Amino acid sequence: MIPVNEPKLDGKELEYVTRCVRDGWISSAGSFLDEFEERWAAYCGRRHGVAVSSGTAALQLAVACLGLEPGDEVILPSFTIISCASAVVFNGGVPVLADADPRTWCLDPAEVERKITPRTRAVMPVHIYGHPADMDPLLELARKRGLAVIEDAAEAHGAEYLTGRSAPDPAWRRCGSFGTMSAFSFYANKLVTTGEGGMLLTDDERLAGKARSLRNLAFRPDRRFRHEELGFNFRLTNLQAAIGLAQVERMDAIVSRKRFIGQGYRKGLQGAKGLELHVEEPWARSVDWMVGVVLSEETGMDARLFAERLAERGVETRPFFLGMHEQPALLRRGLFEGQRYPVTERLSRQGLYLPSGLALTDGQLEQVCAAVRGLL
Repeated sequence: MIPVNEPKLDGKELEYVTRCVRDGWISSAGSFLDEFEERWAAYCGRRHGVAVSSGTAALQLAVACLGLEPGDEVILPSFTIISCASAVVFNGGVPVLADADPRTWCLDPAEVERKITPRTRAVMPVHIYGHPADMDPLLELARKRGLAVIEDAAEAHGAEYLTGRSAPDPAWRRCGSFGTMSAFSFYANKLVTTGEGGMLLTDDERLAGKARSLRNLAFRPDRRFRHEELGFNFRLTNLQAAIGLAQVERMDAIVSRKRFIGQGYRKGLQGAKGLELHVEEPWARSVDWMVGVVLSEETGMDARLFAERLAERGVETRPFFLGMHEQPALLRRGLFEGQRYPVTERLSRQGLYLPSGLALTDGQLEQVCAAVRGLL
């Protein structure tokens, strides 16, 4: 079976972890942790990095830093992972959904504008499957309405967005550098992995300080076990940071390989009848975190049936996200009743992603393309 993802830890991971064990710095402090935060923040063009235990924790911490009041709203895509909505719910806010753009599968700025109300506090764009969301119109909306922007870059390590396209001097910026705060995941299937882990990035020193406090049970520097706020245990370990740092050191090679895989699929599946590939807009440099495809209804197959038939041919896949408006756990909370998001619903039913991990060989990529073509 060709796995949907397999990490490739062929740098200094073992050397750095061995050093942690030898020196005894295996918990939530140490030089690797400090350097990982600094190096990742700098790579993304940010001033501050706050390493945490997961991408979900990074999102929850970012929303917590907003200090939402009951009834405050955060606009986010329906087509995303449930971590985005749960971060809002667990912090006492109300998630408000918007549909996806049918080409990029990311949050549609026009939909966001229609959803803004006097209770809106923030917008949470998500860079889906490594392709940047269209940030300029979202940032302009946020500026005009006084909204925070929490940029979910969990799947977009090293991806770039061309900002200021209407200006004389547009510039490429890395995902994770936009908005009030941004959040990354370092789960095992990400371009940079620490097994489990994540990071909150920001340019705001006050927010960084608040995030550092909240991730560590809101301990106070003047009296450790006196708490003015309720915090979280969202700490990352020095061991995990050592693994992550070894990959940050070779980000150019990692991004190059991921883009090679994405381009290989586009070439190998070009013209395949009944198959839509994820686009790359001229203003985006995707990292193809996962190479997604959407089946035409005319094939007579949905994503589930297609996945079963690919598995019979030795190809592992994963389904696309189920829309937030169709999640039973959220519907039971009285959220999104009767709401419909046509683009999200089609992606959820007809979309899946193919093996895309860094350990994927050129031969395996060709095998996957042959299996896909053979079923269409």
